[in-house]
Amino acid sequence: MICAKTVFKCFKTLERWGNVITGAAGPYFVGLAVILITLGVVCFFDVIAPDLSYPIITIPICILIALNLLTHYYYVVTVSPGFVDDPPREPGTGILWARKGTKKGKQRVLTGGVRWSTRGVKITPASHTKCWKCKKTRPEKWDHHVPEIMFAMIYILSIVLCFAVGVMLSYHLYGISWGETTVEAQDHDEYRKKAKARNEDFVNSYDLGKKENLAFFFNLGESGYSRLTLFVPLRINPYTDGFSWARRDGYEKHQGVRQGEELTDEEDEDDV
Repeated sequence: MICAKTVFKCFKTLERWGNVITGAAGPYFVGLAVILITLGVVCFFDVIAPDLSYPIITIPICILIALNLLTHYYYVVTVSPGFVDDPPREPGTGILWARKGTKKGKQRVLTGGVRWSTRGVKITPASHTKCWKCKKTRPEKWDHHVPEIMFAMIYILSIVLCFAVGVMLSYHLYGISWGETTVEAQDHDEYRKKAKARNEDFVNSYDLGKKENLAFFFNLGESGYSRLTLFVPLRINPYTDGFSWARRDGYEKHQGVRQGEELTDEEDEDDV
């Protein structure tokens, strides 16, 4: 018993230290991210954008992507995530807020080059380059405003982050389409196994179908916002107040889960 208490006490101490360290370092990481994002945008429009084909089409698309990148990170830094005791958030009236649709219909009911060596990585400028259009090799001339070393580092970082963020995006969109969070996905696997052992079927009461799940998540539709909000970085409110969630018709809870089997307890309405 003494050893167990000591171990738990050590874990609690490490947890408190971790909270203090991450809390103190958080603003510095945010500042670093802002700097890197800004450098990436500058490098792209200084080096890559001028050589894009069909600029009348590609440049506006690239500007829209950059605007989404910068604006959404601005929202992440400045918009409060909200707390349990906060009242439901009301839609704003500024220019950054989207307007809800007024169409009448069925309302929602809530239920350079890189050279590797033994001493590390050395970034060296390329002496020649091959033109993709004429297929000819010609001397390389760096006539851009940003330094070559900065562009090379940002380029490598962008490739790594593109892969990482792409995997995370795909994973979370998959979970949203099934109407479950990351934690619920693990819980639901256990519920399915237990229900199958009793020759029963597990039914997620929050799964309204892939299309409807995505529409609810992005708050699209007749009583929500326009699909334009998927591409233009306007602020929107979620479809829910955080306490009430849409369920399947006729379901007040998951099917196939018995009393005491819940891995993540749901709060009773009286406790909210």
